Formats: sequence, structure tokens, C-alpha cells
Amino acid sequence: MKIAIAQLNYLIGDFDGNVNKIIKYAEEAQSAGADIVIFGELATCGYPPRDFLEFDDFIKQAEASIERLKKASQNIAIVVGSPSVNPVIEGKDLFNSAYFIADGEIKHIQNKALLPTYDVFDEYRYFEPASDFKCLEYKGKKIALTICEDIWNIGNENPLYTISPLDILIKESPDFIINVSASPFSYSHAEERIEVLKANVDRYNIPLFYSNNVGAQTELIFDGGSVAMSPNGTIHREMPYFKEALEIFDLEEVIEGEKHSEQPKDDILEIHDAIICGIKDYFSKLGFTKAILGLSGGIDSAVTAVLAQRALGKENVRVLLMPSQFSSDHSVNDAKQLAENLGIQYDIIKIESIYKSFLGQLDTHFEGLPFNVTEENIQARVRGTLLMAFSNKFGNILLNTSNKSEMAVGYGTLYGDLAGGISVLGDVYKTEVFALANYINKDKEVIPTNTITKPPSAELRPNQKDSDSLPDYDILDKILFEYIENRKGPNEIIEMGYDQALVKRILRLVNINEFKRYQTAPVLRVSSKAFGMGRRLPIVGKYLS
Repeated sequence: MKIAIAQLNYLIGDFDGNVNKIIKYAEEAQSAGADIVIFGELATCGYPPRDFLEFDDFIKQAEASIERLKKASQNIAIVVGSPSVNPVIEGKDLFNSAYFIADGEIKHIQNKALLPTYDVFDEYRYFEPASDFKCLEYKGKKIALTICEDIWNIGNENPLYTISPLDILIKESPDFIINVSASPFSYSHAEERIEVLKANVDRYNIPLFYSNNVGAQTELIFDGGSVAMSPNGTIHREMPYFKEALEIFDLEEVIEGEKHSEQPKDDILEIHDAIICGIKDYFSKLGFTKAILGLSGGIDSAVTAVLAQRALGKENVRVLLMPSQFSSDHSVNDAKQLAENLGIQYDIIKIESIYKSFLGQLDTHFEGLPFNVTEENIQARVRGTLLMAFSNKFGNILLNTSNKSEMAVGYGTLYGDLAGGISVLGDVYKTEVFALANYINKDKEVIPTNTITKPPSAELRPNQKDSDSLPDYDILDKILFEYIENRKGPNEIIEMGYDQALVKRILRLVNINEFKRYQTAPVLRVSSKAFGMGRRLPIVGKYLS
């Protein structure tokens, strides 16, 4: 038996486009001699559809998609994820289902049992968990069909769940496991995924064919990395990251377990490729083509510009250089050099006169008051206004360049440098931004060296440095990581050896600036705990306030 895995990039709600793509790849798999082709979780409608699932018309289109796939299954079995209607009155209206379609009919439907309701997931909001589990037979083989999270409770040891679907299915002695998934990317997730797949085959001693979605859905990015796993725990083949792909596997070769092909794992490389994927799909799926951003000569805007150019092409990226009287000459020169290195259009608009006109209107109201963050924020908002003017006039979508460290502690200006349609680096700590810059420059100098080596500064007042307001990023990022990703409280972090006053100050800054993050652009998710849909904290609260 030959089994194909198709890892594809779906568009939420584009039933015709998704089904056309599924049929195209099914035909390719059939032409290559495959007996079965496996697609991803909720492939007909795209993942995650969220409240679209509450529309009857949306579900009817999903059902019509299955009818189309039945007609395409005459010469190959199609395994595909799609929502299905719960036929009983009790419980939720829908199941998250995997269909096994062959010979023009639905041979088997397996509903998902383990519905994740944590971090970015909210499946129990929409779906009823499965309670029935049964293998299916096809061409003399018995198959255990599962969906994503259903293989993440190995031996019923995951405390989130009370059942292990495969522990039930294995009693029927299946020949292999199929898993259809939509497993979002984080830079540590690929290794975790491999460990889970290995744990399954170690426990059940049968091959596993795992198909994952690829591509971005706003902030969520799916990396693909689909896998054929041999019973001896070796990776027969791990498919590419961030690319659509179709590969055919001979079941007997997978059972033999002699081949081993795994993608290299490198955090910064994966973050680099994930962000490019995120930018590209955000623009293409919304029908946008051109981006704009403010290029300051600093490292954040420099890295953002490079990633945008690599995602969209140099002809589709435009930057504004907006120096003030506080901007250094080398920052302007570094920004110009980067734009020339990338071959992107740049314009220079000096903001000193605009800034002074604001101050002139405010002088009588601010008379006698010292220069402070007010005047700094006016500069940021002038720049934001100019960028949005270009966006409106020329149709370029504004990219936000703020990093995760700054977003965490509120080191940014609402309606100024926090503006944008999508946040490119909002899940990348400042220390990781430096690592990305060095990775970008690994073969030649793309980002001017001075941009990387000079002390970070917003340049909103004379001789300003980030370190005037914030601890060194090496320290700040470690404390933020323990609080945000590891969810450790202040006492736990202090016990790790960090200064008590510093820890409490940083954590308080994180909490009191939640209101800013609620008003900023969606953040491309590359870590296990990004700002946005996966981190839901109250704006008003007493904790560490």
C-alpha cells in the first residue's frame, strides 16, 4: 500500500479554493500510485474558523465540500478534516471530524475527542467531544484514524484529559495510525511534536502518518513538518517546513524503519522563516500586495524591513525615514544604506517643523512644564500619522516594528510606533532580534553593522538610550521569559537570583500596560506564549499593580 501526505496552505472560509486544491493534490497522489492521500484538520474550511462555525451557511458549505470530494475519490481514498453536524440533541451542535472517503462514498467518520481549550485553542466552545472510537478497514488494512490532539494523551497521562483514544483503538489491532492535524508553530514545537509521535509509536508499535497544515492564518502560523514514523521510533521522513508539499510513502518501507530523514532544528532559522510565511500569507490572503514601515536606523525596523522584503519582494516594500532634531546622522545613513542594500523605495521626511508646530499650538497650555514623555510621544505620533497618510494614499499596509520586550513593558506609543496592520516582531524578544540580525548577515552584510552594534535608542530626546528607562535586555528578557512563557510569579523569579526590586518593577510594567496591547495589531506568533489570543489577562486588576 502507498500512502500520500499532502501538507497544504488553506484559507479560512474559502471552500471552493480549499477543495480545488485538495482535489488537485489528490489527483497528483493518485497519478503517483498512492492508495490513500491524507490532508489536514478542518481542511475544507481552514483552521481555526472560530465563530464562522456558528453560521448555518458555513456548515452547509462544508457539507457540500465533502460531497465534491466524494466524487473525486473514485480512484484514491481521501482523508480530510471537516466539521460535521452532531445528529443528537444533547451536547454541542458540531463535531471536529476526519472523513475517510473512497469509491465515491464516506467510508468512515472519526470525531475528535480531545478538544484543546488552552493558549490559542478554544475548540470546546464549538465542538462536542467524541465518545465512540472504531478503526476502519481499507484494502485489507485496518486503520486507526485520529485528529491532532487525540495523539497527545499517550497512555492517558496528560492531566488535561481523561481518555486516550489510541488506547481504545489499539484494541482492534490496527496496522497503522493516521493523524490529521492543524498544529500551530512555535520555535520549540517541532521538537515537541517529534517526541509525541515517537512516544506513540513506542507505545503502540505500528507506523504513524501525520499530516499537518502549513501557512499562516493572521497571527497563527503552521509549519507543516508532516511525518511518516516507523514502528521502531525512527523518523522515516519529516516533510519540509513552511512549504506546501506532497510525498508518497510505501507502507512496507515505513514498517522496515531503515530510512531516516529529519529536518534540521534551529530556533532562529525557524523564527526567520515563520515570520516570512506570516507576512506573506497575511498580505496574500487579504488581497494586499504592498507594505510600508518607518525605518529609523535601529535594529527592529531594520530586521522588519528585511523580512518584509523577503516575504513580499523588493518592489512591494516602501520605507519612510523620518528624522527629527534628535536623530543622529549615523541612524539616517544606516537606514539609507539598508534600503539601498535591499533595493526598496525610501523617502525622507524631516519631522522637526511638524513637531514644532504641535508644540507651538500647545505652548500656552504646557507653559512652565518640563519636557517629558509627552513631547517624546508627539514625535512618535507624527511619524505614525505620516506613515498612515502614505498607507491611505498609496495602499501600502503599515507593518508594526515593535519587539516583544518593548511591548511587554509598554515601551511604545499608542497611535504612534505601536500602529500597524500586523505586528512582525511582537513575539520576538530584543535579544532574539539581535540574533535574527546576525542570522540575516551570516553570508554578507545586509543590515549595516553599526545598526547591530550601537546601543538601542528611540532617539526622542538628546543622547537617549533604551538603558535609561529599561534594564539591559539580557536581564530584562530573561525575567520576561520566566513571567510570560513560564508563568512564574515574582517570588519564584526572585528565588532564581534576580534583584527583588527589579523583578517587581518589571512585572508591574507588564501588567499595567495590558491596555496598550489590547489596542495593537495582531502579533505573528512564534513562541509558546505570544501576546494576543493566547494570552488573556484582564486590563484592570490588582495583581502586582
